[in-house]
Amino acid sequence: MCNLYNVTTNQLAILQATRAMIDSLGNLEPSLDIYPDYKAPIVRNTPAGREAAMVRWGLPSSRQALFQSAQKRAEKLRAKGKDVDFIELMRLEPDGGTTNVRNTSSKHWTRWLGVENRCVVPFTRFAEPDPASKAEGGRTPNAWFAADETQPLLFFAGIWVPQWESVRKVKEGMITTDLFGFLTTEPNAVVAPIHQKAMPVILRPGDETETWLTAPWEEAKRLQRPLPDDELMLVLPPMPAG
Repeated sequence: MCNLYNVTTNQLAILQATRAMIDSLGNLEPSLDIYPDYKAPIVRNTPAGREAAMVRWGLPSSRQALFQSAQKRAEKLRAKGKDVDFIELMRLEPDGGTTNVRNTSSKHWTRWLGVENRCVVPFTRFAEPDPASKAEGGRTPNAWFAADETQPLLFFAGIWVPQWESVRKVKEGMITTDLFGFLTTEPNAVVAPIHQKAMPVILRPGDETETWLTAPWEEAKRLQRPLPDDELMLVLPPMPAG
């Protein structure tokens, strides 16, 4: 499950590659490492036109997942002798968000698979933890993947949800914000040795991004497939300057 990626590009390249008509990115930094719950650039369909915007990564989790989390919290509170208003506990249950979507037949996700909720997510490389490279007692390092050593601009097939009310972090409390995530699929032969369960759904600029943003679901869903093996490789992230 991809929970870290980088986009090293400029916003003009994103706008041109996606034919976005509205630029709401502000001043986009030339290189961004994106972690869950960070804001990241996406290109989305809106009533006003195709828009490039900064949106928070992590779609609403399912009600069942939040229910289970709230149940565990309620049990801990009751064990301490505290009264529990479970309805209120459920309403305020923190939801850090679901970054990746695999099962597009789930009722939780089908409501957001129409053109109006589709987006593309620019990236130049993405990471998966590499347990085989972990030193004893150390942190698990990341393996990085890109189209080639030049790390050109590609896109994840994403969906976005407007103005969702939830508690993302306890210290923030209830907020209302736009959210996004992207689809995953079975890994290709490049990713599978590192991460056997899944890889992001990757779109090439042009026909594939256009199909994802405009086609009926029966056509668009065919893009939920692994990128061909010869179009992805292991790369090293650039060394910091200085």
